Amino acid sequence: KKKINEILEKFPRHDKVSHRIKMVHPELALAASNKAMSSKASSGIAIPVLSKERTKAIWRKADAVCFDVDSTVCPTEAIDELAAYCGKKEEVERVTREAMGGAMDFREALRRRLNIIQPSRTHIAKFLCDEPHRLTHGIKDLVSLLHKRGVDVYLVSGGFRCLIEPVAKDLCIPFENIFANSLKFYYKGSYAGFDETEPTSQSGGKAVVVKALKDKFAYKNVVTIGDGATDLETFPTADAFIGEPPCI
Repeated sequence: KKKINEILEKFPRHDKVSHRIKMVHPELALAASNKAMSSKASSGIAIPVLSKERTKAIWRKADAVCFDVDSTVCPTEAIDELAAYCGKKEEVERVTREAMGGAMDFREALRRRLNIIQPSRTHIAKFLCDEPHRLTHGIKDLVSLLHKRGVDVYLVSGGFRCLIEPVAKDLCIPFENIFANSLKFYYKGSYAGFDETEPTSQSGGKAVVVKALKDKFAYKNVVTIGDGATDLETFPTADAFIGEPPCI
């Protein structure tokens, strides 16, 4: 009880409070990725592909690396785990299947899933206590090595910021290096929607983040790593993209 209250105290108490979420379900990501690639191919648009050697060369001289979080830095999907925790797993899975069939776009799928879950501040606080995050094997060593090489590391996710911050802390990644979606809460803590101005709340948003980082910090070699269609979309804005299954 004490730990839950401590977590709740970290949530600012305004009429609507921003925190942040990821929405690429692995199967949905694969379907969207295949659809996007097929669309490009049928339109006669060349899909850029780097050779393994070229990708390795860019990786060795990378000055910034942007990681996806769900099913990449962490082995699970936060939206699925939160839905199960709130007793809404089957309903959310139904929306996932509809989205895979092309019945709605990325943002609408996000809106519908969150409307089903209705995550309050208390739900989030209890979830953080009862279901602490797990890291993908080897990611801590990899991020540590990148930091030692002077590489800036970012977490660029469609996931909840309030769930990603503990992950960032565990990896010694500054909170300002998190780019994710923002949940909103009413004063008493009930769910009030999400910030639709966040670039990561829509398809193509991660590429927007990568471009903004390159423009601001003049990075010469940015590498993105992830498993979903929204991660694939970062290339060729990013200088190299490394895909985790099922993205490739």
